[in-house]
Amino acid sequence: MRKINIIYAGGIKTSERYFQEAIDEYIKRSSGEFKIENIEIKETDLKTEGKKILEKISPKAFKIALCVEGDKLSSEEFAALLYKYQSVDFIIGSSHGLSDEVKKSADYLLSLSDMTFAHRLARVMLTEQIYRAYAIGSGKKYHK
Repeated sequence: MRKINIIYAGGIKTSERYFQEAIDEYIKRSSGEFKIENIEIKETDLKTEGKKILEKISPKAFKIALCVEGDKLSSEEFAALLYKYQSVDFIIGSSHGLSDEVKKSADYLLSLSDMTFAHRLARVMLTEQIYRAYAIGSGKKYHK
């Protein structure tokens, strides 16, 4: 079983419970291959968030920071990247973004799009892509 941590700043508001339901569903669907843990950091200022994120990163994990200046991958390329490692930490910043220290600590910078998304929606998109990677890796029909 591969381990994935999603380290993020800022939680989901009670009025936006549908985001959490989608995240939970994709995590459940991915559980055949990936053990996914969500690690929330309280949203504060960029510097404080950065320090707290760095404290939560697993030393042995491959670290992927989600940021607009990162590489864009197809779903197949994303799956290939994900399956290269036993342990991956994804890092998602708050509405402030990610500090330079967090970006420098990452092994890889990934962009979901040229567009900007709410960090809560980015978590939904990421967990969906993790499930899609699982579908690609296991030959399930979901991907097509």
